[in-house]
Amino acid sequence: METVLRDNIDWVGHVDWTLRDFHSYQTDRGVTYNAYLIRDEKTALIDTVKAPFADDLLTRVAALTPLERVDYVICNHAEPDHAGGLSTVLKALPKATLVGAAKAMPTLARYHDTSRWKTRAVSTGDEIRLGRRTLRFIETPMVHWPESMFTYVPEDELLFSMDAFGQHYASSQRFDDQAPLCILMDEAKTYYANIIMPYARQVAATLETVAGLRINMIAPSHGVVWRRFVREIIGCYQNWVQCRPKPKVLVLYDSMWENTGRMAAAIHEGASKPGVAAHLIHIRRSNLTRIAAEVLDAAAVAVGSSTLNQGMMPMMGAVLTYLKGLRPANKAGLAFGAYGWSKGGPETVEAAIKAMKWELLREMIAVPYSPDASTLAECREAGARLADHALRVAAGRKAGENLCVDP
Repeated sequence: METVLRDNIDWVGHVDWTLRDFHSYQTDRGVTYNAYLIRDEKTALIDTVKAPFADDLLTRVAALTPLERVDYVICNHAEPDHAGGLSTVLKALPKATLVGAAKAMPTLARYHDTSRWKTRAVSTGDEIRLGRRTLRFIETPMVHWPESMFTYVPEDELLFSMDAFGQHYASSQRFDDQAPLCILMDEAKTYYANIIMPYARQVAATLETVAGLRINMIAPSHGVVWRRFVREIIGCYQNWVQCRPKPKVLVLYDSMWENTGRMAAAIHEGASKPGVAAHLIHIRRSNLTRIAAEVLDAAAVAVGSSTLNQGMMPMMGAVLTYLKGLRPANKAGLAFGAYGWSKGGPETVEAAIKAMKWELLREMIAVPYSPDASTLAECREAGARLADHALRVAAGRKAGENLCVDP
């Protein structure tokens, strides 16, 4: 496995091949916990790993340099998947000073006994000279925790970007040009949608800062290192922070006796126009992680639920609660569904769409028991309206954005 980023800069992290649930994020392709070692006149370890894998990291570090020669451990992010191994690591590195943003220190003290640690708090613009290389720090609050920061090595034009630009993707290869690009972009989009999307305003500000740097390599805390497609992944982030829509319509639904399912199929049929990507998703046959990724760049989303106990189906409640927390913007919506002796399903769906501040293209379509031919025709017409909206709002796409579409 190639692990050398630059001369005397190496990946020393851990690949977690079998993890499939990352606090409810479904990681179908596993996870990596990336850490990096810089050897110069002074030696710096950039981030650590999840606690169970700290010994593995120390073994990788020891293969490159004596542990007593490590001068600094940089904590870009205090979340346990990156800093959980700190207690074990710092105990093994007797000379090391922990470096992080000021807000990282009280956070780390909640997870570890930090009373004997040597620490140094840094702010944006602060630097540490290692020798011929410099570590320059950039605070990135709420990308995606308050204490988050980037570490930049100007001599190598190398950005250690913490969770930004990451992917949950286990691989025996460490670089973007060694893996299928369509998979990497899909995983990067999925990661952004499920982890970073609620903080779009803060990410946009960070991207403005990054735009002022010369960057030819990005080393995130998860997934592969970007060395060939740096401009492309930054461009995708610039699109994603705006939830910039593509000509894409989603039809999300849950159904008891397939009456809402028939309505969903009719809406999908109407939305399936030339130039429009129309996706039909039964939510109990998908998962929250995938649904969030699909919503990110959709222009229009139809959401349908049967009525259960005078409200929407339970899993639809979970989906809409999850999406509300992620705050996807620039969407048009439509509520629909069937009900029996009591209304409530489509009504609660529409209320949730309004709470997310999506534009409603038309009134909800609600039908008692089973849709007849006229209702299905109405659904097809509604789907066509969603498609027309998607084509209209996506008409201003810039050249090159196709790299971010679904593989």
